[in-house]
Amino acid sequence: MNAENQPEDICCPKFDPALWDGVEHYWTDKLFVKDKVNTFLHMPLNFSAAMVRLNKALEGAGASSPEWLCLSDHRSSWAMDVYLAVDREIPGAQNVKLSGKLLSKVYEGSYNKTGSWVKDFEKSAQEKGVKMEKKYFWYTTCPKCAKKYGKNYVVILGQLA
Repeated sequence: MNAENQPEDICCPKFDPALWDGVEHYWTDKLFVKDKVNTFLHMPLNFSAAMVRLNKALEGAGASSPEWLCLSDHRSSWAMDVYLAVDREIPGAQNVKLSGKLLSKVYEGSYNKTGSWVKDFEKSAQEKGVKMEKKYFWYTTCPKCAKKYGKNYVVILGQLA
């Protein structure tokens, strides 16, 4: 998934946290393709392989991921689903449409802070008087690009009940 007009050593577009921090989103049949990732205690083991598969499917269909939005659903300590936003259905892929109201909040730092981010996110939702059905994580850049940009942003999105 090389971004156009990006230097070769940067593959992820720069992320603007203002568009996602504390924002409510309303999705109606937002289209994604879905893949699975094996994890060990929530640590992804084959995330790159899943992204390569998804990217190959997009390229084969002449599709793109305009927002570079890739949601991770940590189903258990051993598995997670990834949802890559796409601009059209992808033949042969698991196409999924997500609808509803979502609340997002941006965090920055090392992944080892995820537990405290989740607690903060849940507290924020509770203070707003909303209940979440599901949480998704968006790791906005790969580790290489996060290092180059000097920021490692993670967005938590809660699908509201």
